[in-house]
Amino acid sequence: MLITQIKSIKEIIKFGIKKIFVIKCIGCKEVYFPEKDVDNLINELTNSNIEIIQTISTEYLCNADFSKIISEKYKSQIEYVDSILIFSCGVGVQVVSSILEDKLVLPGCDTLNIPGYQGLTSQNFNCDLCGECYLNYTAGICPITSCSKSLLNGPCGGAKNGKCEVNKEMDCGWEKIYKRLSKFNLAKKQIDVVKIRNFLKLQEGVIGEKNETV
Repeated sequence: MLITQIKSIKEIIKFGIKKIFVIKCIGCKEVYFPEKDVDNLINELTNSNIEIIQTISTEYLCNADFSKIISEKYKSQIEYVDSILIFSCGVGVQVVSSILEDKLVLPGCDTLNIPGYQGLTSQNFNCDLCGECYLNYTAGICPITSCSKSLLNGPCGGAKNGKCEVNKEMDCGWEKIYKRLSKFNLAKKQIDVVKIRNFLKLQEGVIGEKNETV
């Protein structure tokens, strides 16, 4: 069971989004999805002069083949926007980001920490339930699961030729993040900012209050 919680509107609009395509992933019964909160946030975005070109509800964004079909179906609308806003767990955001490489893909949710063993995933992407999703800062590439050391503020000194020093077959997650951010002229802006993690979200998990980032 995964539990998602809506991000604040302040955290979403800070990236200067103007025209967005919204995707709500509601199909997975393994994820608690606060749909009413999502709808309220979408209304807030509209009232903040964000142009929402289209909002769709779908299922299983974590399935890459299915997400590719969705991206083709709404290709003309997606080409028109500057950003894709995804309401799902972290896996759905990463999958869509890997497909729509020329669009800034932002998460609308945090996936809350749940104590205990959570099992394994057969997907190519994983969500570590870290409680505070960083995918909006890293262009849809997770620094927790795509980096062997789960570094949050840039690469270590051990990566070489784009490969991880821990696993030579693994691409350096932060090199991928830097290249992706560079496409949107966000590399310097994002990487120069050291974002302090709010560890209360990891400690409190599903029973904690919604805390703003320190």
